[in-house]
Amino acid sequence: MEAKYQDYSILLVEDNEDLAFGLKNNFEIEGYSVTTVHSGEQALEKSLKNSYSLIVLDLMIPDRDGYNVLSTIRRNGVTSPVLVLSAKGEELDKIQCFRLGADDYVTKPFSTMELLFRIEAIIRRTNGNENGQTHIKEWVFDDIQVDQASRQVYKNGSTVSLTPMEFDLLVALLKREGAVARREELLQEVWGINGGIQSRTVDTHIAELRNKLEEQPSRPKHIKTAPKVGYRIET
Repeated sequence: MEAKYQDYSILLVEDNEDLAFGLKNNFEIEGYSVTTVHSGEQALEKSLKNSYSLIVLDLMIPDRDGYNVLSTIRRNGVTSPVLVLSAKGEELDKIQCFRLGADDYVTKPFSTMELLFRIEAIIRRTNGNENGQTHIKEWVFDDIQVDQASRQVYKNGSTVSLTPMEFDLLVALLKREGAVARREELLQEVWGINGGIQSRTVDTHIAELRNKLEEQPSRPKHIKTAPKVGYRIET
């Protein structure tokens, strides 16, 4: 890949200094500006004072673990997308991170190339540039307003805090105007990767969207399931 991301910054939170050094070099080869820290306290200090295009967060770090860092920055209004790196591969660990506001989850050991592609997909999607095209729209249904230009969602006039991936998933469904989106299509469109991610990733993000937008998440009015296929939105 070309070094085309010189305008984007990454906060890398990793206590293994050898791994951090290698990742930093790979990110910088792609053109990213990289800040590296090795503890939870350092991660909070940097992320609360600065704006980053992406935070790459290890879970098992000193002072505060990654779960604590993730929940704290989201409570404090940090909207930078977060990609979690962890040796914990259990589904419950992934679900917990997604519920705390993570946008992607990569299990150690991992392929550096896959990691770079995941990062590229997040950067591309959260900056509104998919294949060099932008199609800005606004949707209003019931008490919900979705403004693609500002990447804001409102419910009853109040702002709804969505993670970058939750917002992109919502827009991907809205663009289909009621047609069913297969899980595989959403994985490709939102996360930018063919295969390699379990469909549970989509399901977990859908569950969080329902919790934030639906009056009765267990009986959704808008975000519907197409059994064994995927999801659609009724507006």
